[in-house]
Amino acid sequence: MATPIRWRKSSYSNGNGGDCVELAVQPLLTAVRDSKNPDGDILTFPAAAFAAFLTSLKTR
Repeated sequence: MATPIRWRKSSYSNGNGGDCVELAVQPLLTAVRDSKNPDGDILTFPAAAFAAFLTSLKTR
């Protein structure tokens, strides 16, 4: 049986229908989707590349 994907929304999201993304972190990849359209397209990135992307944002 496949493990269900656990999606997380930013703690900065206020829940009032604003624009927000959700992340699903897996051992080898990170998936990103639009919280307003959870059945829409999903972008996937290698986990290491996404971690490097977040690190670069934090240092700016």
